[in-house]
Amino acid sequence: MPSMAVMVMAAMAQSTYVLSKSSLFRSSFKCFPQISARFSSSTATAASTLSSANMLRHHKGRTTVASLVERGGVQIARDDVVRDEPTNNIPDTIFTKLGMQLHRRNQHPIGILKNAIYDYFDTNYENKFVKFDDLCPIVSVKENFDDVLVPPEHVSRSYNDTYYVDPQTVLRCHTSAHQAEILSRGYKNFLVTGDVYRRDSIDSTHYPVFHQMEGVRVFSPEDWKSSGKDGTAYAAEDLKKCLEGLARHLFGAVEMRWIDTYFPFTDPSFELEIYFKEKWLEVLGCGVTEQEILKRSGNPDNVAWAFGLGLERLAMVLFDIPDIRLFWSNDERFTSQFAEGQLGIKFKAFSKYPPCYKDMSFWINESFTENNLCEVIRGIAGDLVEEVTLIDNFTNKKGMTSHCYRIAYRSMERSLTDDEINDLQWNVREQVQSKLNVVLR
Repeated sequence: MPSMAVMVMAAMAQSTYVLSKSSLFRSSFKCFPQISARFSSSTATAASTLSSANMLRHHKGRTTVASLVERGGVQIARDDVVRDEPTNNIPDTIFTKLGMQLHRRNQHPIGILKNAIYDYFDTNYENKFVKFDDLCPIVSVKENFDDVLVPPEHVSRSYNDTYYVDPQTVLRCHTSAHQAEILSRGYKNFLVTGDVYRRDSIDSTHYPVFHQMEGVRVFSPEDWKSSGKDGTAYAAEDLKKCLEGLARHLFGAVEMRWIDTYFPFTDPSFELEIYFKEKWLEVLGCGVTEQEILKRSGNPDNVAWAFGLGLERLAMVLFDIPDIRLFWSNDERFTSQFAEGQLGIKFKAFSKYPPCYKDMSFWINESFTENNLCEVIRGIAGDLVEEVTLIDNFTNKKGMTSHCYRIAYRSMERSLTDDEINDLQWNVREQVQSKLNVVLR
């Protein structure tokens, strides 16, 4: 399990933390915790009975289209997400991603992969799994962390790692933010897919928005009574059988291995690795759900399994996509290469433009973090920044620490001019100095 798992599955999806390693709007509604959710038309029947802890509330007086994003016929306004207050750390660049929902585009690599996984579950489980893929990404801290047993002191709760709307509301870090609500509504087999948000470093495999899928299956005592196993052993065996089949469905007849691991929300916990292209690749994280989660959701006598995976992580491998920024490209040279239902079409590079490197050195302070630096740089350069790397780090005799970062600028679609890059770099220097309170060298 990569970084934020099932938180239950941030840990099960994209390797960043200890655990894992959007169309919004035409009228004027707010998306808040504690009331109702929005679901895609494909799950309208199921969704009609499921009131997620995501509230949509009418908000008057907003008519500027540019300040709204649309998702499933519901509007979220910019100042529902980006606010001028100390606890809010969400930039405009993140707000603009809320309505993109790459996982719901059937001709996009992320959507193609999602549908391939759907096909596997529909074929092997006779359409038992209910699918949710349009749940509101604004959730409460309780849903995002407490309901999946993330400890109060866990690093993922920090403002350095998570996007906070306010002290009690975040952009979900993982699809497990909806797990407790769905379980409490009585669903026993379900898949949740969505865009998730984390403050992160800048390189070819990390982006502050990516997509996860989580699966949950619940068993009652009648299911395992005649097996000769206890509930936990029965669920673990079923889980491994299911996910080995999924790996073969996506990657073919590959060698696999199970790695025992630890997550606070599952016990036992596992990672599935496959031998692919002459190296071991971590595919997903999973485990038998902690009984406390089931107890809180009204399933004290049952057992369950859960898994989580990062769609970008697998799509980059299956489609040979070298840079995560490409998933967000509208360039026809990228989008025209893929077709609905065609899993594993190999991406053909269309850009040979070289990167341009700029170095920046400064004395840091006690509050400095690399994630904050990357947020400032992304806010100015957007997807023109390819990588930010610490290349030098030293402390002088006075105890002052200096960092030198190398910033790689490169467009995947065109050649950048010297003047354009120089302007970007000067803006970066000014903003880093003023916003992060560091001293440039």
